[in-house]
Amino acid sequence: MEIVFFTILRLLSASLFGNFWFFMRAFVFFSLINGYVGGSKLVYRRDNILKFLFLSFRNFGSPCSSFLDNEISISEDSGDEISLPNSRQVQIESGEQDGFSFYGNGMCGPVRRNPSILSFWESTSNCTNWEIHEDPMKRIVSILLLRGWDLSLSNELIIDLDDSNVALILNDLFDSSSDAELAFYFFRRSEMCNGSKHGVRSVCTMTHISILGGMNHLAMDLLPNLIRNNVDGESWQDFVFDVLKETYKDRGVLETVYSMIVNIYVNDNMIDMAVKFIYQMKLHNFFPSIGVCNSFLQVLLESKHMELAWEVLWEMQSRGMSLNATIMSLFIHAYCAEGSLASACKLLFDMKKYGCVTDVVAYTIVINALCKRSLLKEATSLFYKIVQMGMHPDSVLVTNIVDGYCKAGRIVEAMDVLKVSGISPDIFVYNSFLSELCRIGNIVEAAKMFDEMSESGMFPDCCSYTTIIGGCCKACKIDQALMFFGKMLKNGLKPAIITYTMLIDSYCKIDDLQGAEYFFKIMLKEDLKPDVVTYNVLIDGHSKNGRMHKAFQWLDMMRTANVSPDVATYNILIHGLIKRGFVKEAKEIFDELVRRGFSPDQFTFTNIIHGLSKEGNFQEAFLIWCHMGEIGIEPDIITCSALLNGFCKACRMQEANALFNKMIDAGLNPDLILYNMLINGFCSEGNIHDSCQLVNMMAERGIIPNDVTYRALVHGFQKIGVNNAAKNATTKIRHILLKNGIDVDECRYMAKCEVAD
Repeated sequence: MEIVFFTILRLLSASLFGNFWFFMRAFVFFSLINGYVGGSKLVYRRDNILKFLFLSFRNFGSPCSSFLDNEISISEDSGDEISLPNSRQVQIESGEQDGFSFYGNGMCGPVRRNPSILSFWESTSNCTNWEIHEDPMKRIVSILLLRGWDLSLSNELIIDLDDSNVALILNDLFDSSSDAELAFYFFRRSEMCNGSKHGVRSVCTMTHISILGGMNHLAMDLLPNLIRNNVDGESWQDFVFDVLKETYKDRGVLETVYSMIVNIYVNDNMIDMAVKFIYQMKLHNFFPSIGVCNSFLQVLLESKHMELAWEVLWEMQSRGMSLNATIMSLFIHAYCAEGSLASACKLLFDMKKYGCVTDVVAYTIVINALCKRSLLKEATSLFYKIVQMGMHPDSVLVTNIVDGYCKAGRIVEAMDVLKVSGISPDIFVYNSFLSELCRIGNIVEAAKMFDEMSESGMFPDCCSYTTIIGGCCKACKIDQALMFFGKMLKNGLKPAIITYTMLIDSYCKIDDLQGAEYFFKIMLKEDLKPDVVTYNVLIDGHSKNGRMHKAFQWLDMMRTANVSPDVATYNILIHGLIKRGFVKEAKEIFDELVRRGFSPDQFTFTNIIHGLSKEGNFQEAFLIWCHMGEIGIEPDIITCSALLNGFCKACRMQEANALFNKMIDAGLNPDLILYNMLINGFCSEGNIHDSCQLVNMMAERGIIPNDVTYRALVHGFQKIGVNNAAKNATTKIRHILLKNGIDVDECRYMAKCEVAD
């Protein structure tokens, strides 16, 4: 296709403006040699003011004469304009003052040179705000003429607005004016003329000019659309990289552009693309800026690409980039998040090797991680080191250590840390102390601390009140709990769902179900929606009181309120039914639980196994016990005890012993209760041999027999008709204990044995 665009702008010279027929001959000639054309062109029209029209033609396959006769009409009448079917017109006007303007697709209409032109540009949706001190088109034409663009008609050429020419014109405009805004003005208007987006070369050129001209925001608008046109994957990325390198005007600017692209990939979480682009940069001795590297490191560490993050860090260091504590803290935090506390501590102490000064933030990250894992000794050691180094620990750090000690029940150490820090306790510190005091049931001290908060000018929050109310409920001091509840309301604090649930649970535990339901109704009046825990508390309260019909009524109310039952709900119902001998109904609830997609837990299986064993259905109970392991739930001692107890009571000791051995093989450690259960079962059959083997196994594991063990052996000796069964039982136990190095004189049960003798 012939090159088409800028021919006639030189007509701004006075000699050409006056010669209309000269222009006509030139136009006809150019039309004849462009019988099949497309793109944006300049076309001439003459009336009271001289006009040039950018015309975007569709392709014409008809003869040139037909094109001239049928497609174009030219008139000198002031009211007529060139009319071209299937064309898109963008008008440039010039009067005696040589001013220019555009109109075309996406614009409001013809623009005349008048005082309102500026308001027209500003109101056009596709236009940028432009403060015109002189006509931009006049400046553009003037610059292009000075840069050697031949805009005369005598050269019989038309210059096309293709990607290469737009890039060349942009460079000429900026090189001559150093005005990125003027270049962008041409960039946007030429895009409107073409009716399509610019090509990669012109966009890359405009990007470089934007940064050189201090208009980085334009580059950040252009680049995302450019690189997200990633239809060809890596091929497109390579292409954009190369075009940017070909069109750059300054190496520093090119590195900035590359950094911007990496940052876009990072923000879009396109890690692979970012890595590949950085690799391309390194091949040409470029590297992203430190700000982009920091963002990239953060994304890499959050996505657990630790090795890749270290590679980026080492490259930064080798290039002389200044690393700081903020960057190293990202790595420390990543190590702590994955549980590698040793690596985190090592990096904390090695920060000097990377030219960084360790700050409080880095220490705080490690100390918080240590506290979460109850490594309070190590956390406190680091805390005292901070103080010795002259750093000032902040309240967040101190609160975490104090909270860690409080949760471990070590209030004295928590107080010591608070004193050393010199920081006045805030609401979070007080709440930590309150929580621990309430947990251990020391309501008196908790109440004193609560009052101390108010006296120090610190107002207890909803968490403070809920904690103290929960502590009172746990200690069965409902009157005191109601007193704090009243204070909470008086101070304008709205109780949370958990606050009401604690009170409801407290009333259920003292069998005051009417009081529990009263607080439930208050919740509803306060527009609080009870959750599954609240309903479970009420269902459990009625279930434990043997009111299973009421428990199921609350289950129906729960579903009506669109609150779905959970595993705990089903466990409560199963336990209540089995306790009252409704094993069949409990099994039906169990089946419903599985059918609804819930996964039974140990408590569920234990209840079902206990119910089936109690009923004598050992076969099904054993199958369920085996099924637990198949679905990944390991039976615990309580679960095994439920099945063993059933076997022992049914005098099926062979099966009980087989199950016991399976428990041992599975790595479970039987407790004293379980041993006594089996010993009693064997003794009931007169099997003294197996009973004594179990006593010996107990002693080997450091479990000392008690009076229950002794009475079982006495019963066993009596069962086989041994005279003086009590003395024989005492002698047997003493012999087994001495054999295993246990001083029988220290065994409390021996006194009972002697009394029995």
